[in-house]
Amino acid sequence: MIESPWLRTMEPFQLFENIYFVGSRPASTHIIDTGSGLILIDSGYQERLYLVINSIWKCGFSPYDIKYIIHSHGHIDHAAATRALVELTGAKTFIGEADCGIVDGSRPDLTWERELNIAPPAPFVPDVLLRDGDKITLGNTEIDCVATPGHTPGTFSFFWNVNASGKTFRAGTMGGAGINTLRAEYIRKLHLESENWRGAFRNSIARCRREKVDIFIGNHAGQNQTEERYQRLLEGDKYAFVDPAAWGNFLDKCESTLDELEKNEPL
Repeated sequence: MIESPWLRTMEPFQLFENIYFVGSRPASTHIIDTGSGLILIDSGYQERLYLVINSIWKCGFSPYDIKYIIHSHGHIDHAAATRALVELTGAKTFIGEADCGIVDGSRPDLTWERELNIAPPAPFVPDVLLRDGDKITLGNTEIDCVATPGHTPGTFSFFWNVNASGKTFRAGTMGGAGINTLRAEYIRKLHLESENWRGAFRNSIARCRREKVDIFIGNHAGQNQTEERYQRLLEGDKYAFVDPAAWGNFLDKCESTLDELEKNEPL
């Protein structure tokens, strides 16, 4: 987490076809224009909600067209603004079943803000608790929901098809790749040794490797080089985010980071 997340803004842009980036450097937010309304992926920090709303307008859409808000996981940099957005738009909310307690306030022991000694965001009760294999369908978009626990118990990854120029591309995002919740100090402090979050994360990496992804959507800008690829878009490369190798490279990095953590911080 960072202080003053509103200071690290980014210009919104059309990432590829019906996918738009409306987030910031600290934590990404994306919208999918389904033709029957918008799907928002992660609401982000509550302190920068006004920037997300403004970015949606800048991309030519209305925030009132948000029909679904889907969450990669329940941490504040991905879900804190949801309560306000729901009150504004009436959007339907989705989150992994095991992360429900993080966002509805019933599991304060798992909330990241507890570690930072900051006030928790306004809680919300999700409309849909996702389970592995669920599908989210709206308009021209069907999203495959894959449980990928580790970063949190209810982390989910999302995969969907995007049609462009007579071709079908597969977009995908890994729901949570940070090792902050896998560190020995965190696990011991919350007495999570028996839950094997590290093993779950390794299994989730392996599960993600089975997915073919042409367009890697990061839930943090550094994961898929959002800023660098955006510059390529500005220079005329409309396929800047189409890179089938990026997905595997990212998962390799996740695995090597986990290997290093287990070596340096054994439980």
